[in-house]
Amino acid sequence: MTVTESEPGAPCAILSLLDAPCAQLIKQGAEAKVYSVDLWTQPPHLVMPDGTTLERPAHAERVLVKHRFFKRYRHPALSTSITSSRTVSEARSLVRSAKSGVHVPRLVCVDETRGILAMEWIDGPSVRQWLGGVPEEDGSDSRESPRVPYVSASPPPTEEEQNHFMVQIGEQLAQMHCADVIHGDLTTSNMMMRLPEKDVVLIDFGLASVSSFWEDKAVDLYVLERAFASTHPTSEHLFHRVLDAYAAHTTKLTRGQVSKGERQKEGAWPSIYARLQEVRLRGRKRSMVG
Repeated sequence: MTVTESEPGAPCAILSLLDAPCAQLIKQGAEAKVYSVDLWTQPPHLVMPDGTTLERPAHAERVLVKHRFFKRYRHPALSTSITSSRTVSEARSLVRSAKSGVHVPRLVCVDETRGILAMEWIDGPSVRQWLGGVPEEDGSDSRESPRVPYVSASPPPTEEEQNHFMVQIGEQLAQMHCADVIHGDLTTSNMMMRLPEKDVVLIDFGLASVSSFWEDKAVDLYVLERAFASTHPTSEHLFHRVLDAYAAHTTKLTRGQVSKGERQKEGAWPSIYARLQEVRLRGRKRSMVG
């Protein structure tokens, strides 16, 4: 079955593109398919102020395309509504985060009616791969981490390099939460290292939402804490480094601001940390009960 056959309505150019040789299916889940697509640009003609014309060569740009395909078990109207809502929500979360200075993939194309989201291809390993974390059962790293198992010719990261990137992660999460964006699925698989700049990029905002509640931000941090514990069993100190950087950056961004009718003299961190402690306690109780 081709991509276009699974989509109701008239044919769509971008869906036809996903069946072309330039597209490669790299991941499929219950919700969406993820493709790597090479887009060729036409040679642009630049007209200079003196009237001369310069022509630049055509080149290929690799993009990641996420397609929320049509679900035959749903009523067509319901499927279209859910697909459109989730696609728009993910795109808005990416844009909101980017405007706040968070490193996220650049959006290239959005077609909410067909569930298409095209974005920048991040060239580099996931943080999970870079840290040598436990591989996932299916051998992949993330719903949107289009990579075969990462094999690096360079030596394992030093403690100084690890600390540097943990600080980056903490600051990026603080920036995201200060924009009231809740990721919903924070794991080291959903953090990429953009090479050669070595910037940490947050990906996969499919479960993201917008919320100003301390509880939601604390749950986001708790999910990441549990991910570190299960994926990187000997790296508890690394999450502490992330949390320290998060606390410092959150305090810097929110000190003196008014939230929920009160001026935060010490910033938002004390309130978020109090909720995080409560979430941890609930998580421990749930583990004990089973």
